[in-house]
Amino acid sequence: MALRSIKNVLADAALATPVQFLEWSKAWKIASENGSNESLLAFFGRESGIGEELFLQKLAVALEWPYLELSKVAVTAEAQKRIPTKVAFQYSVLPITFEENLLQVAVSNPFNSALLNSVQYAAQAPVKFCLAPRGEIEKALKRYYGVGAETLEELDEDESLDLDIASDKEITEGDQEASVIKFVNQVIWEAFKDRATDIHFEPAEDELRIRYRIDGILHQTPMPPQLKRFQSALISRIKVMAAMNISEKRLPQDGRINVRIKGEEIDIRVSTVPTVYGESVSLRLLTRGKIFLGLEKLGFAPNEENALREIVLKPHGILLVTGPTGAGKSTSLYAFLSTINSVHKRIITIEEPVEYELKGINQIAVRADIGLTFAMGLRHILRQDPNVIMVGEVRDLETAEIAIRAALTGHLVFSTLHTNDAPSAFTRLIDMGIEPFLVASSVEAVLAQRLVRTICQHCKTEQQVERDYLLKIGFPADKMETAIFYKGTGCEACRHLGYQGRMGIYELLILTEKIRPLILNRSAASTIAAKAIEGGMRTLRHDGWIKVMAGQTTIEEVLRVTQSEEHMGALVEDLTS
Repeated sequence: MALRSIKNVLADAALATPVQFLEWSKAWKIASENGSNESLLAFFGRESGIGEELFLQKLAVALEWPYLELSKVAVTAEAQKRIPTKVAFQYSVLPITFEENLLQVAVSNPFNSALLNSVQYAAQAPVKFCLAPRGEIEKALKRYYGVGAETLEELDEDESLDLDIASDKEITEGDQEASVIKFVNQVIWEAFKDRATDIHFEPAEDELRIRYRIDGILHQTPMPPQLKRFQSALISRIKVMAAMNISEKRLPQDGRINVRIKGEEIDIRVSTVPTVYGESVSLRLLTRGKIFLGLEKLGFAPNEENALREIVLKPHGILLVTGPTGAGKSTSLYAFLSTINSVHKRIITIEEPVEYELKGINQIAVRADIGLTFAMGLRHILRQDPNVIMVGEVRDLETAEIAIRAALTGHLVFSTLHTNDAPSAFTRLIDMGIEPFLVASSVEAVLAQRLVRTICQHCKTEQQVERDYLLKIGFPADKMETAIFYKGTGCEACRHLGYQGRMGIYELLILTEKIRPLILNRSAASTIAAKAIEGGMRTLRHDGWIKVMAGQTTIEEVLRVTQSEEHMGALVEDLTS
């Protein structure tokens, strides 16, 4: 269509006067020259103030074309075969159905003659065009064709590519190798956009599965069916990026990649292990700007936050943070350190690895390959005249003994421990071989934590919950009548999951004179828990219920991350205590 025809169509649809069309066209051209990739119609829709979706709906009426909501439409395999992947991604067009020798195709720009001609030529059949927003088309392309499908098709077109790449030169030079690099970059980019913390490349007999961990839950990413053919090349590319030995495929390896995405520094920790069907690769994405949060932003209740501030300002003692891998323990430790970081205190940490660099703090990375373990590093840290020490994890008796000795000799020690709840930390230390009197005299507090997914604010809606179910799961009986429950119904913003983002739930056990004798007597964790609850401690599930009633998360999330608590009846007697 000529520009004059576009102007007339927009005028007939009451979308732009001739004067507006001229002004917007000039503005769009300038924006494009400055690097904007916004389509002409999306730009017009924004300038008109009605947005691209409504703009296209009105345009569809003027053109007498259908308008489709792609979230409610299923693409058929027959239609998908009619349009090559390269054409679909190059022009952002989506084949929908192919019935009675008529192909229906969704486009976002009906005025692009090159697009229309390419689709008609590729289809080799009559085409019925319809309109849909470009962003929705691109999402659907990834869902049906797979992430990076157009890149893999470029590889398919050249059968000379040697998939068993054995050197840096081979993987970084040449058009085919550039396509491998582009595909890996696309996978990392999509993970970053989706807020993923991990990417897993998992080889199977007939496929290479790629999964993202988003908000603590694994999601399989749509991938092109021919991905398995390029498994070796893709894994080799990742190993080159991580400075690993790409010729070694029999032993596990670890590496690290530093990249910048949209101005953000991303650290990627890479791990490979050999499996029956090839090497399995895991990438942990660490966004430096996002791991660091202040103590006030971690979601503590006011009384717990005040208690923690008092503990981290003490001159000596141990504060332990417990929970499984991925529970946010490192984030909490960094928040504690930042709270007390000043020129008057010498703070030294030993971590595996150093996840966030804190200004003014001396940080040591564990190097087990050369003998620099937690215990060895901690032993030498004590000779450096520190005020505060942070140990990444207490894993063994030697590390625990040195940490306790440090606390008893005037140092404040922060560390983590893998236990299910706060009271179990004491029995864990004693099981390691630490004398109970040393545990009771050195540990000041134990913080157990979990991460729960928060309800998506774009699709949040009230939820009705049966009273019998609430009684069964131990929800506070005195709050059932007044509590309002929410859930996410699922939308594009949250990938139709109903959740977006995460927050912490906590269990803070402060050692009091009533609890210390129980530790000395080697009492069971359940006995210590009962005494702590009696003294006002909130358990993980208790804190979870509070956040449910605040409309921040759901009942199902709290149940998912907390274990069954036999002492639930005792803890819910006064939910506001």
